[in-house]
Amino acid sequence: MARHKVDISGVNTANIKVLKKEEMDLLFRKMNNGDPFARNDLIEGNLKLVLSILRRFKSRGENLDDLFQVGCVGLVKAIDNFDLCHEVKFSTYAVPMILGEIRRYLRDNNSLRVSRSIKDLAYKAIRLKEESYAEKGIEISNDEIAKKLDVTPYEVTHALDALKEPISMFEPIYNDGGDTIYLCDQIEDQKSSSKDFEIKLALDEALKTLDDREQYILDERFIVGKTQMEVADELMISQAQVSRLEKNAILRLKKLLK
Repeated sequence: MARHKVDISGVNTANIKVLKKEEMDLLFRKMNNGDPFARNDLIEGNLKLVLSILRRFKSRGENLDDLFQVGCVGLVKAIDNFDLCHEVKFSTYAVPMILGEIRRYLRDNNSLRVSRSIKDLAYKAIRLKEESYAEKGIEISNDEIAKKLDVTPYEVTHALDALKEPISMFEPIYNDGGDTIYLCDQIEDQKSSSKDFEIKLALDEALKTLDDREQYILDERFIVGKTQMEVADELMISQAQVSRLEKNAILRLKKLLK
């Protein structure tokens, strides 16, 4: 079967080689022993990792060639800093670094002006999140970041929110083949009753009982509107695992909200 050819930054994506774990380990050992070609082979063999992350930014209207090159900078940093002694897969270590590089590029090119002090706090928080994910496979909470940086949780949340990319009110957030749901359709009705408010509070409390991965899956599936396969690709797990985690999370929420 012919593979679909896409050129990004002059790279034919159909011809990108994907390295097996054994090949990766061998190349890392060669690179650490001074082999001048091993590093380049590692970069070329992991370009599809960068491409898989670019899918998240397709709808933003950004220049994919630029994002690909920025993502490759993150990949190179991950390769240069990866240690085979880490008890994690290289992809698990590299994804947060590639994502972080792309997000920094987008934030620095944001048309909205954010004060230097808020940016600095946000970057410190992001760095702590990336380090936590790389070392433990989990993202540190804003409360923990606030303690480490000696600021309030509100300041951390505010700083991170200030760097988020603004989106249009008419941004499509869900489409199952029928009518598209836009962001403006989901804006809260200020005339909601107190009962609606109580339900929202109960749901918020119930959601806190889920772990970060379960919350992420529910957000991506039912708020953003992604398929289980898309979420599986992002988390680098199987679609069956996403389905199981989603089902268990919903069952727990139902029990708590009865």
